[in-house]
Formats: sequence, structure tokens, C-alpha cells
Amino acid sequence: MPSRQPRNAMTIDVEDYFQVSAFAPYIARSDWDARECRVERNVDRILCLLEESGTHATFFTLGWVAQRYPALVRRIVAGGHELASHGYGHERASDLSPEAFRSDITRAKALLEDIGGQPVLGYRAPSFSIGEGNLWAFDELLAAGHRYSSSVYPIQHDHYGMPDSPRFAYPVREGLLEVPVTTLRLGGKNLPSSGGGYFRLLPYALSRWLIAQVNRVDQQSAVFYFHPWEIDVDQPRVAGIDAKTRFRHYVNIPRTEARIVRLLRDFAWGRMDEIFLGQTASVATQR
Repeated sequence: MPSRQPRNAMTIDVEDYFQVSAFAPYIARSDWDARECRVERNVDRILCLLEESGTHATFFTLGWVAQRYPALVRRIVAGGHELASHGYGHERASDLSPEAFRSDITRAKALLEDIGGQPVLGYRAPSFSIGEGNLWAFDELLAAGHRYSSSVYPIQHDHYGMPDSPRFAYPVREGLLEVPVTTLRLGGKNLPSSGGGYFRLLPYALSRWLIAQVNRVDQQSAVFYFHPWEIDVDQPRVAGIDAKTRFRHYVNIPRTEARIVRLLRDFAWGRMDEIFLGQTASVATQR
């Protein structure tokens, strides 16, 4: 890409396939420990892809995962990547009281910092679950010591979204920045342009065009995200789920890894803290 184009943020939400919010009605939280965990092998594969492309990324990591796979957290940090928080137990912020949310984020942050040996500056709410009804969550994030959030998706969606919120990074509290995942403004609407199920559903050429438009027209850095389970062709199939959930979760998973490889090649990428906080990797790894 031309040097004048902004560098984009590559982010990974570190959770296992059975922890996604859409599976909550089908898989009890009490059953998680009995499920086959595949997150470690999938993240290791992602680390290899990033190393091959010379890319540093941000890993929004569940405390639940970090507690069970501390060596994986250390490998993320050793690779020069930013370690950020996805909360502890993948509970939507919108489903929690302020007290429960505070407990979840402080537990996760302390655990990640203890294992990773670096400050955890960033947080992303599961399912982008900060919206108009729980803006108090920003106060809790600031009080916990976070410097940025990436928890708002400015689109209309049946599970999340705040379509009237700003499309690009903006201060939500003094000392706390919200960095929304990326959308493209077209025809008076915000179109999703940042990964997840849309990246698997849309043709790769269209996804690439959407990001390029944000870089070229808006002159802004895009924020892209995906999950380790999205490159896992052999993950167990969850029985009994409805057709809509089945389609959303499994569509085009066999094609996703190759698309990620192309994306890493087609754009310049970096860590959230470097791009939006101006924080260098060498500083971020110091306590």
C-alpha cells in the first residue's frame, strides 16, 4: 500500500468457539470446562501468520482463557503484540450491573497484567455491548485504569450497535478513548467494514474495498477484528442451534485463514496502542 495511507489496527478477540454470545442459549457456562478447548492451537497459528507477515497486533484476551493458558499469554507478549482485555468471562456488559461489570474487568485486568508482565491499556466488551443503556461502563473502565475501549459498533444490529455514535476514535471520558470498530458511511448508513462474520460472508474483494475507502476517503485508520475459532475448520459442531445462528457462526470458515493472509499482505497493520495512543511497543512492555 502507498505510504500515505494510514496504518490499520489488527485485533484478535481471544475466546473459544463455545464462548460466543450466540451459543449462550445452547451451552451452559458451567459446561465450559468440559468442552474441548481449541483456542491455544488457533492462537498459535495466528501468531505464526502474524510473524510471517511482520505484523504486530492487539489481542483482546479473556481472563478465563489467560488463567488456563498462561504460557499462551506470554507467547503473545513475546511476539511483540499488545495484550488487552476482553473481560474475564465473556459476559455482555449490557447484561451486568455496574458492580458485576467492575468485578469482571478488574479481575481480568489484574490477571492479564500478572501473567503478561505489561500494563493492559485496552478493553473490548464482548459482543460490542456498550451502548446507550450502559454508558456508565466507561466510568468503570477509566477507574480500572484502562486508557481506551473498543466496545462500540456504530451500526444497527439485532444483538448490538449504536448507529448514531462517532465512527472514529473519540474521547468518552477525560483519559479514556473509545475506538469503534470500522464502518464505511455510504448512502446515509454505516456499513460494517471491520471483520467478524461480515468478513466471512462478503467476497474478499468487497471487504478490501471497504477498508481501502476508509483509508483513502476518510484518511482514517481502520480497526479490523476476528476470532481464533474463525480459522478453525475442524472445530466441533454445536448441535441443536437454530439455522440463523448456524449460518452466522460457520459461514465460510474454510476460506477465512487465506483471506486473513491476503489482508495482512494488502494493508499496513499495527497495534491499537501504537496507532491510537502513540505508545511504542518498547514502552508498552514496561510496567
